[in-house]
Amino acid sequence: MSRWSYLKTLVSVRLWLENFGAGCLNFFYHAGGIAILFRDTCVLIFRRSIRWPMVWDQMLKIGVTSLPLVFLTALFTGMVLALQSAYQLRLFAAEQFTSDLISVSLCRELGPVLTAMVVAGRVGASIAAELGTMKVTEQIDALKALATNPIQYLVIPRFIAGVCMLFMLTIYADCIGMLGGYLIAVFKLGMSSHMYIKRGFDALVVKDIITGLIKAFFFGGIITVVGCYFGFKARDGAEGVGRATTLAVVVSLILVIASDALFTAIFYFF
Repeated sequence: MSRWSYLKTLVSVRLWLENFGAGCLNFFYHAGGIAILFRDTCVLIFRRSIRWPMVWDQMLKIGVTSLPLVFLTALFTGMVLALQSAYQLRLFAAEQFTSDLISVSLCRELGPVLTAMVVAGRVGASIAAELGTMKVTEQIDALKALATNPIQYLVIPRFIAGVCMLFMLTIYADCIGMLGGYLIAVFKLGMSSHMYIKRGFDALVVKDIITGLIKAFFFGGIITVVGCYFGFKARDGAEGVGRATTLAVVVSLILVIASDALFTAIFYFF
């Protein structure tokens, strides 16, 4: 190897190590910031009075306006799940277990995860864009100048609304998903309506329902805290707001999937 090639290799390795180190530092910086914001939010909920009118307003924005999108997502998910599961179960002459598979998989995994993804893409981006715009136009600095805590005024109402409404949206998505499976199983596969409903509810146990609802509870907190965090970190005008919005959605989706894997492992062993 010539001296010039050797120097180029050293420079490339150095640049790679610098980029890798910068990425690691950036990761831990944002992870720590999100954790601190979550801690401050939980502390202030119990120490300060809650602005309930703002909470109701956020519940309307986060929950009620998300109903049509959650409805379509859950309905078609239930339909596709019924078709795919029946296709495989038919090989073993076990099509009657289609309703069992749909009800359990929706309540334990697909219901909360898909609902969280829909809300993260819609609401998480909206929160980051709204707070990011307030940040770059110095409205958050104005709140501080008026002795108003931005976390109490902006984060806590969204956090409470996100946790409560994702919990309710998950129940809604589970019901709509089972309805979609019912339509395919009864009108396409020829399954008895009574058999589908009976087997679907018989297959569920309390643990299946509680598992999905606990996940939804934490997913709502993750989405709102991440959206608020990146909104507060927005810089450099409109471009910074767009960058913060993108990061909020991406990080929310990653954390939802990672926490889902963690909770699934915990509930599996306990």
